[in-house]
Amino acid sequence: MDEIDFYLEEDLNKEGDITSNSIFTDEKGEAYIIANESCVVAGLDEAQEVFARLGADMVKNTEDGKEVKEGEVVAVVSGKLRSILAGERLALNFICRMSGIATETRKLVKICNKINPNVKIAATRKTTPGFRKFEKKAVEIGGGIPHRFGLYDAVLIKDNHIAGVGSITEAINKVKNKVKGKVIEVEAQNEKDALQAACLGVDVIMLDNLSPGEGKRIVKKIREINPDTLIEASGGITSESIADFASFADIISLGYLTHSVKAKDFSLELV
Repeated sequence: MDEIDFYLEEDLNKEGDITSNSIFTDEKGEAYIIANESCVVAGLDEAQEVFARLGADMVKNTEDGKEVKEGEVVAVVSGKLRSILAGERLALNFICRMSGIATETRKLVKICNKINPNVKIAATRKTTPGFRKFEKKAVEIGGGIPHRFGLYDAVLIKDNHIAGVGSITEAINKVKNKVKGKVIEVEAQNEKDALQAACLGVDVIMLDNLSPGEGKRIVKKIREINPDTLIEASGGITSESIADFASFADIISLGYLTHSVKAKDFSLELV
């Protein structure tokens, strides 16, 4: 059972769509999936798979990552009405949620690329439980990068790790002795910690909750120590402030991209 099977079971259980099943038998029809606002569309591939597993056919009029206009028909679904209606909400949940994330990511990428075409907009682990794969995919569709997927694929030494072991130096040395072949990133909330991390040759230094002015000043010192270290800016960054970080950061990560972006409005209408 994969995620889509799980989501379908969550919605249908063993009884199925008792409303549609009591009204329809084998009647067939067609429905349009319509964008009710302009946005970057995402989640069409997942929606198509939802309908396929229910025995309906969905033909895409566009592709994930394309900008669509208000009123545009992005896909046509055909088949038994019971199948179309059983998959309607799950398919739209994918499209609405993922399009919201992709659209906001694209907006931030465009803002930053005017200042620094090399800066990457990144997701975080602040995701909906069980939906992380699709939220991070939506960030990529919008032009961003997923960052680490979980706790297992990269090291990120955070403030509580440092507090628990006593110092940033101790935390880094312990990790380097035990973890091989993984990216090592350290969260720094002040200049002292950032420069210690730079001296110890970590791959990425995250400047967390620092102002753009502080960040730019600290990055200059980091570059003097270790010019190859990547700089990530994070913490409280918004679409209004992100441009101030783009000039000195290699990566800008934003939790709100996946935890609180507003879904885009799509609907499914039977013809």
